[in-house]
Amino acid sequence: MERDPRERDGDLRDEPNDLITKKVKVSNEEGLTSSSRVTIEEEEVEEKKIDRTEPVKPTKIVRRDCPYLGTIKRHLIDFDFEKLCSISLSNLNVYACLICGKYYQGRGKSTNAYFHSLELGHHVFINLHDQKIYCLPDNYEVDDISLNDIKFNLKPTYGYEEVTKLDSNVKHSIALDGKDFIPGCLGLNNIKCTDYVNVVIQSLCRVKDLKDYLVLMKDKRLESDDVTSSFLLTKRLADLFKKIWNPKNFKGHVSPHELLQAISLRSDKIFKIDTQSDPQKFLAWFLAELNKEMVKFVKRDDTIITSCFKGEIEIFTSDTLKGDIDDAYVKYRSEIKPFFFLTLDIPAIPVYKDSSDNNFIPQVPIFDLLKKFDGMTYQTSLKNQRTKMRINKLPKYLIINYKRFVKNNFYVEKNPTIVNFPINNFDLRQHVWLNDPTQRTNYNLVANICHEGKQKGGIYKVHVRHKALDQWFEIQDLQVTPILPQQVALSEAFIQIYQRED
Repeated sequence: MERDPRERDGDLRDEPNDLITKKVKVSNEEGLTSSSRVTIEEEEVEEKKIDRTEPVKPTKIVRRDCPYLGTIKRHLIDFDFEKLCSISLSNLNVYACLICGKYYQGRGKSTNAYFHSLELGHHVFINLHDQKIYCLPDNYEVDDISLNDIKFNLKPTYGYEEVTKLDSNVKHSIALDGKDFIPGCLGLNNIKCTDYVNVVIQSLCRVKDLKDYLVLMKDKRLESDDVTSSFLLTKRLADLFKKIWNPKNFKGHVSPHELLQAISLRSDKIFKIDTQSDPQKFLAWFLAELNKEMVKFVKRDDTIITSCFKGEIEIFTSDTLKGDIDDAYVKYRSEIKPFFFLTLDIPAIPVYKDSSDNNFIPQVPIFDLLKKFDGMTYQTSLKNQRTKMRINKLPKYLIINYKRFVKNNFYVEKNPTIVNFPINNFDLRQHVWLNDPTQRTNYNLVANICHEGKQKGGIYKVHVRHKALDQWFEIQDLQVTPILPQQVALSEAFIQIYQRED
């Protein structure tokens, strides 16, 4: 006797009831032999109605026992480059291979990462956007505590207490190649003629308020890697600061490749990778652009850039004068303007030298250069107009630029004069005009950018002070060398950053 096909196949979709009771009785009297006799007890089977119109969602598989974790090669992993697929050059849904370090797009079938896993047998990938790790081509997520160091190097995160201890950390870290490094004093890779950017970034790393603010920034608007983002420079600079101060770095250096790409894009290639530029011009542009992004970000004019670097200067300008008139009888009109840095003019070197002066290097004290801002010393323009300046408000971080390069009718000439400046306890009260006598005027040097060599073919270096170790370091791209404070004072200083004692 043949059973109903619906009962045999278990196809109960045509039954109208939610609860279906199927009773099957098999006995020896139905033509079965004793050897094949089966006794089946009465059982009840419950099935829910299946809605065939709804799509079936695949189950997400998360495993901890991935057999390919031992194939990961941490010394080949580098998250400093721009997050683009090495084949399609797309920045969408990009994964990094944890075996060879290359970037590929997608993880599903017919994607570049999927084919890479089949062709080369590289199975472990990390999503560069959400930090999730997957095994391909099986396409399951791997959740293992041993992978946390890789996730942290991709996107370092810090708590408030950790950030407050960054400047007081005296412990050295060890890279995967066995070399030790000091977090915060890492070398930056010179991709091609980018030493002028490296020295500025290293100097800004010593600005504690700016560094703490960017490292602690957590906002959904900064999670996007889109190059059209309104906060592209802020995000890239914050990511670079986090890597420079990362005590768990796999390498003893960091590449600013992503920040350089953003700078080239935002400046319309005025500052690009393969062309040498002036650090002072770049710093002025960079701070202005960062301030614009911060204004949009916090939706107010008072930003971290203005609170760190903004000061006030009062400029007095006269009308066109006829002849040489005593300054006491000249009428001036005043105007108050903000400033981010002060430019000091270095006296010109003598044109004619004696034979005994061939090896002589001229020197000038910084206090003589600061007379420019005492409110009494005036400068006369070609139109016979007089201009005087005085500082009304000093910023917390004072940036000083020495006008070392002068352009004449034929070429740009470098002035090698050494400026004598104090490193600690630099008191400006006696050398500038201050409206508010209660202002603190004592400053300590935290960064010193200098230029060595001729105007063409010269190199930029930076001297930075590690506060916890009370040690000065000279950083030239990837080279980090401890030096004495006396060597800082004898350098051909170009840009300096002083921190006020509060």
